[in-house]
Amino acid sequence: MSNSLIPAWLTPPADANALAAGLWPATARRDDSGVLSVGGVSVAQLAAEFGTPLYVYDEDDVRGAARRMRDVFDSAAHAAGTHAHVYYASKAFLSAAVVRWVRDEGLRLDVASSGELEVALAAGMNPAHIGLHGNNKSDAELLRAASVGVGSIVIDSAEEVQRVARAAATVGAVQRVRLRVNSGVHASTHEYLATAREDQKFGVSLDQVASIVAAIRAESSLEFLGLHSHIGSQIFGVAGFREAAARLLTVHADLLATGPVPELNLGGGFGIAYTRADVATDIADIANAMLTDIAGLCAEHGIPVPAIAVEPGRSIVGRGGITLYTVGTIKPVGVTLDDGSTQTRTYVSVDGGMSDNMRTALYKAEYSALLASRASNSEPIVTRIVGKHCESGDIVVLNEFLPGDIHRDDLVAIPATGAYCASLANNYNFLMRPAVVSVRGGEARLMVRRDTVADLLERDMEIGKDSQ
Repeated sequence: MSNSLIPAWLTPPADANALAAGLWPATARRDDSGVLSVGGVSVAQLAAEFGTPLYVYDEDDVRGAARRMRDVFDSAAHAAGTHAHVYYASKAFLSAAVVRWVRDEGLRLDVASSGELEVALAAGMNPAHIGLHGNNKSDAELLRAASVGVGSIVIDSAEEVQRVARAAATVGAVQRVRLRVNSGVHASTHEYLATAREDQKFGVSLDQVASIVAAIRAESSLEFLGLHSHIGSQIFGVAGFREAAARLLTVHADLLATGPVPELNLGGGFGIAYTRADVATDIADIANAMLTDIAGLCAEHGIPVPAIAVEPGRSIVGRGGITLYTVGTIKPVGVTLDDGSTQTRTYVSVDGGMSDNMRTALYKAEYSALLASRASNSEPIVTRIVGKHCESGDIVVLNEFLPGDIHRDDLVAIPATGAYCASLANNYNFLMRPAVVSVRGGEARLMVRRDTVADLLERDMEIGKDSQ
């Protein structure tokens, strides 16, 4: 099939009914009639019970990813003569159930706001196993964190040192802190996902570290744990992590001359596959390469290997989540090319859009899609899955082949939507945010209910008042 509207990496699938390897939750299956199921529950049943759009999480997949993350970093750290702490980055997706899943699998938790902190505490997370991030933490957030005994606060600027110290002193605590360092490593990812470049809001420069750490150590209410780095998100390969570790360990070694530096936190950002063309780096390869390099660098510096912390989010919940939509309007559009010829792209509208998946509009993120409610033998056609918002950029899947007989009321499923979809959900055009359900062993459980019209109306304090 020749169609210049599609990118070179996207080729027609050999079998449009097949589940592409590496994109779907571990329990995803299609029955004899082609209906997709996850966790032993069919998408038809899920749509009938909970409606669409719908976020669906495979509990076993998420737990398995968390457990494997812990195991591979424990093993790699042990081989390097140290130990590791894995923090789940809750910004990827947070709910009480997910807190309990990752806690039960031996992970700690990274939060970046008072709201995330309160959900974590309400779900029963040990505050000593929580780390608080943020480039603009309020005094109230710092006081709350210190008062409940969070295990660490990541200091993001020089002026924050005294504010964290004051909060800890107010509640009579000694607060453990890390210092976020802008390593200058230019991770190979979208510009908005690269968080260690020089011209951006996070962290302090390498040449500021010594003076800020001295200020931390001068405060009796603070305990310095070590340096923190996060080079970006959705990163394949290990080169960026290796370079960040090398730069930080040089500074780490200098800091040891004036006091203890027990830990090194290298953040997260491990990528996952979103399309058939993506080849994500196996987490065991990342862990082994990272710890081997750290051990070698420490030997060169003549220093002990510190405890290592990492903060994965997407790589734990991303593949475990899918989104279900119901198909509405289908519109073939003829596109005139530069040579005067015309080719067709079929726009498949669904009942959600940028209010439940903002990533395509934000980053031009590529996703895959599948006709999930039946099998089809029709020839695949070039499609773009779009939402129902009043924006031409309201696109869910930029490029995909779907069966040519796709029609209204079909269900489509988008894989690998477990990270940064529900978290970024909004009420644009006053659409209701979808429900979130988990599936396991043939049963579905409502995790977060769908917004209602009452939810939208009750926040408007003028509704119900006399307009005169």
